Amino acid sequence: MTNEELVKQMLEKLGGKDNVRSATNCQTRLRVQVSDDAKIDEAGLKGIEGVLGIVHDRPGYIEVVVGPGKCRKCADICHDMGIPSNAADAVSTNNDWKTNKSNVKAGQKPNKVRDLLKVFGEIFVPLIPGVIAAGLCAGIATLIKQLVPGFADNTFLNVLVNLLGLINSAFLAYLTAWAGYRAAERFGGTPILGGMLGMITGLDGINVISQAIGWFNADVPLDSILRSGRGGVLAAVIGVYFMVKIEKAIRRKMPDSLDIVFTPILTLLITLIPYIFVVMPVCGLISSGLCWIVQVLCMSDNIVVRVISGYVSAALFLPMVAMGMHHGLVALYSVQLEQFGYVMLYPALAMAGAGQVGAAIAIARKAKKVGNERMRNVIRGALPAGFLGVGEPLIYGVTLPMGKPFITAGLGAGFGGAFAMATEVAATTWGPSGLLALFVMTAGPHGAVNSVLCYGVGLVISYVMGYVITNLMVKDEEVANA
Repeated sequence: MTNEELVKQMLEKLGGKDNVRSATNCQTRLRVQVSDDAKIDEAGLKGIEGVLGIVHDRPGYIEVVVGPGKCRKCADICHDMGIPSNAADAVSTNNDWKTNKSNVKAGQKPNKVRDLLKVFGEIFVPLIPGVIAAGLCAGIATLIKQLVPGFADNTFLNVLVNLLGLINSAFLAYLTAWAGYRAAERFGGTPILGGMLGMITGLDGINVISQAIGWFNADVPLDSILRSGRGGVLAAVIGVYFMVKIEKAIRRKMPDSLDIVFTPILTLLITLIPYIFVVMPVCGLISSGLCWIVQVLCMSDNIVVRVISGYVSAALFLPMVAMGMHHGLVALYSVQLEQFGYVMLYPALAMAGAGQVGAAIAIARKAKKVGNERMRNVIRGALPAGFLGVGEPLIYGVTLPMGKPFITAGLGAGFGGAFAMATEVAATTWGPSGLLALFVMTAGPHGAVNSVLCYGVGLVISYVMGYVITNLMVKDEEVANA
């Protein structure tokens, strides 16, 4: 029996492909998460040729023992069939706004650019808890340093600031490793190999190699064709993509008994040469170009340029979210964080959710006036999350289904985005928005306290303008019929 035939038979006994939420592997087992435990035919699984045993010790999860080497090939086949390696990647719809969101996504036409950007989102979304933790720690430490100039003389504050710095460094120092690990997971490769390739990106040995071939600029290291960290997360993701292709090609030819020993080392050796000498320098040029665009538009000395950039960015962000185009921004945030140590674009984009809040309040007042209790209840449930920066319930439950409020919310948010960029608010991370983002908006050139205050003012502007524009443009009868 071929591995493809083995996987097909296993999926049949697991209740069909639609019942399988995720499939990954360890040394000897195919690890599967299912939606409905009752659909699993354990006796049938055990009777399949090539299945050495099963472990089914908790609901929704089963391990099928097929042996070393073969388990990985079976996981690759599952991945090629569209079964994710992480159950979190599976779509879940359990209330109205999530159903609306799924319907919006399902109605979108295939788009290669959007799909490519979505890949970056899928890679970085699992990293967001670390991004947020690191950014919050950096923001709080910065506030302490500014508010208490003599903090180093206070033992408690000195220890606290250094602990916060350790958490921040633990993420940022190894960002390429985390990106490489997750990229390999997303592309169906071995995660630890992706992590190793990503970590190699930032090691000092790259500088030694660069000096040996004459690509290192000792006077201005950042201008080197090749240097440690060159290309950053972009290089890591692209490099891992090719690494996974190489790994799968090697594994197809490698005998099962030798797979665990020789496939990893051959994969890394074959990948590393083009990665260091081609991918890193090319991605370094791309990263520099992206940062140049950000500097020209978002960090311009001309305040008019910053105001226009901030307004347009905030106003267009939610349409980008609805079209799935926002995923590519994650890579841009990462590049900014690596190059500048902060993110300048994100604070303006974070105003988009505040515009939705203002629009929702306007609709709620009109709903009360026209007696639309259903709409009032939806907004009442979604509004607290909106203030805290979780905008999807408002977007997919209120403004986007109505149509016009989705546009007016963006128009209102643009004013807050213009203010944030005009006052040069900068963030230590991305991810949190709304009121929860106050303590990560501490990296502006005018000081942490000023940056936080200006971000707060920007939120208020977005709330107010989202409300005013929606109140003016959306008619009572439109709310009554919503």
